[in-house]
Amino acid sequence: MLAVHLGQQMLECQQILDMNSHRKMKPENEHLVMVDSNNIEYRYSKEMPLIFIGGVPRSGTTLMRAMLDAHPDIRCGEETRIIPRLLAMRQAWSKSGREKMRLDEAGVTDQVLDSAMQAFILEVIAKHGEPAKYLCNKDPFTLKSSLYLSRIFPNSKFLLMIRDGRASVHSMITRKVTIAGFDLNSYRDCLTKWNKAIEVMYSQCLEIGQTKCLPVFYEQLVLHPKQSLEMIMNFLDISWNEAVLHHEELIGKPGGVSLSKIERSTDQVIKPVNLEALSKWVGHLPNDVVQDMPQIAPMLVRLGYDPLANPPSYGNPDPLVVNNTNRVLKGEFKAPSNLKGNIQINQNTSSTHW
Repeated sequence: MLAVHLGQQMLECQQILDMNSHRKMKPENEHLVMVDSNNIEYRYSKEMPLIFIGGVPRSGTTLMRAMLDAHPDIRCGEETRIIPRLLAMRQAWSKSGREKMRLDEAGVTDQVLDSAMQAFILEVIAKHGEPAKYLCNKDPFTLKSSLYLSRIFPNSKFLLMIRDGRASVHSMITRKVTIAGFDLNSYRDCLTKWNKAIEVMYSQCLEIGQTKCLPVFYEQLVLHPKQSLEMIMNFLDISWNEAVLHHEELIGKPGGVSLSKIERSTDQVIKPVNLEALSKWVGHLPNDVVQDMPQIAPMLVRLGYDPLANPPSYGNPDPLVVNNTNRVLKGEFKAPSNLKGNIQINQNTSSTHW
């Protein structure tokens, strides 16, 4: 009798488990709630219009996010560093057939992973800084996963920062910005890796479509900041505010631009938009690399740059930028005392993972 009773109980338990396995989870409507210093409540969800800024490192991503941070309704903040690493792990799990099979068998399906990714990424973006009406994330290599991000955050928008690869590479080499996979002793190797990275990001940007992803050319942002920013704000569907043209005035101020001494671009972003870094690379690339440029970095032509022009003609700057540059050359801008962190600017401590 005992055996029969136990058998009946096991059968009933199995029936309950079978019913549960076919029961779909209810859609989650919960919001992440945050309250600012003025007791204003903000509700965030996967349906919100998140802004993602990315590109190859040394392409103006920090400048772009500082400009947006100056807007009273937008908060970007420093690089999280962990979001692109998590996205790379997620991509690796999908690419490995054996690993995906094991995960599926364990019940860790794509739906489960995507739900966890949504929650984790949103939590990090929302809680690593002050709440604001619009949130943005600036981790350069996140845009290698823009197709995936656009799927799990359907109303998100992307700003792909594009810069002349010769300038980006010269900057990362001379400033010793360590990027996994890039040989900082070789312009040829770094330009090859730049070409591969920007090709992936640009192709995904085009695939997402012009209503979701906007290529922003660093040179035009620097030469014509107002025209460029008006286009960007219109793309983001966020009202215009003059503060975005003067981000340097809001560094370290409440609701303004939060900067860290640890980030490699801080010593440049504390200054107003200027021409100082635009063509610094000219005359510094090895002759053999200059001659082979069309073959080493074919994306230059695709993006509208002349691979054989040394120096290239990027255009004429606005009067505001000329004035800013003159002030910078006079040494009018120094590092504010309220930057985050204890590490001196220009120390070679940064590492970006590929």
